[in-house]
Amino acid sequence: MRDIFAEIFDKQPADPMAAARRAMRPPLRKRFYGRAGLGEPAAAGAVPVLLDGKPVRTPARRHLAAPTRTLAGRIADEWNAQEKEIDPARMPLTRLANAVIDAVSDEAGAVAGEVAKYLGSDLVCYRADTPAGLVERQAQAWDPVLAWAQAALGARFVQVQGVMFAEQPGEAIAAARRAIPAEPWRLGAVSSVTTLTGSALLALAFAAGALDADAVWAAAHVDEDWQMARWGRDEMALARRDFRFTEFNAAATVLTLLQS
Repeated sequence: MRDIFAEIFDKQPADPMAAARRAMRPPLRKRFYGRAGLGEPAAAGAVPVLLDGKPVRTPARRHLAAPTRTLAGRIADEWNAQEKEIDPARMPLTRLANAVIDAVSDEAGAVAGEVAKYLGSDLVCYRADTPAGLVERQAQAWDPVLAWAQAALGARFVQVQGVMFAEQPGEAIAAARRAIPAEPWRLGAVSSVTTLTGSALLALAFAAGALDADAVWAAAHVDEDWQMARWGRDEMALARRDFRFTEFNAAATVLTLLQS
């Protein structure tokens, strides 16, 4: 059974065009279990996910378990939602859990460092100078994030007009970096939100409860939505966004359920 789980989830591509290339993917594994459920918490408090009463293994052959029963139940729901075949593309929470358990927990410092890199060129700091409508929308969505960072974190980031790189104050980056969570599940979710939105500040504001998921997702797409409002829908961009939203929603679920 452990080899089956590794075969199903190991090296699954996080590719927004994967659905269009489904025919090129290896055949999906047939569903081989009757029911997913939860076991009793382990010594460390993690609640294991079980298939027909047997533990699920990650690609690194560790136990699939979550820090709360509610979160573990959401992961079990993904397994129960599979039909005749097991499709990892429809199991974003399980994929995120695998990443946290197999990678983030062992490399928390490196993952936090990757999140911190975004602080030096964060999406919400780079502003258009024209047209006026876009300038206004960016200000409405992004100014509150910078105000929160200054008030809550003591991190004063500088707005930059245009796309040319401008160095942010080192003390601002250091102050914001201290807010990056150390707990692996929250860190993994913050890392996911950061890469999906292009903004560590949006991810940190969400993790702190200063913004909700809808506000974060909308703020990440101000520019794209403005362009489509002017020039029409971009179906390929929307398809990519749908894929990213599935990943974002999994990370948002983790942060929401684990908020203190």
